[in-house]
Amino acid sequence: MVLAIDHIAIAVADIESAAKRYSEALGAEVRFETVESEGVRVAIIPLKNARVELISPINETGSIAAFLQKKGDGLHHVALRTDDIGAEVSRMKTCGLEFLGDVRGGSENTKIIFIHPKSLNRVLVELCSGGE
Repeated sequence: MVLAIDHIAIAVADIESAAKRYSEALGAEVRFETVESEGVRVAIIPLKNARVELISPINETGSIAAFLQKKGDGLHHVALRTDDIGAEVSRMKTCGLEFLGDVRGGSENTKIIFIHPKSLNRVLVELCSGGE
């Protein structure tokens, strides 16, 4: 079952500047990580019950680079935490939801998969489990 909102991801062209602004605005520390498999550098800003993740492309060919070129900086996806990603994917498929790709590694040692936006009213939703 889905347990909570894990994080809100915001695509940004200038991750250093955005991380500084969010850190100051939220009064929180920032830690950085690169997720090669997703082609992104991530600025992780932990809050009490969730995180804000700023994501920036590490090359010009990935989906985040395309997103920024088309839409500019802005909300990219909402991530929901589950305790059993395999079971949740199976359950959601029986509800008619479609997924983008397979379960794979994400930031902070999580397992992730994205739900196709057409399945949830044009909102890109990520399921994640595990991690720190």
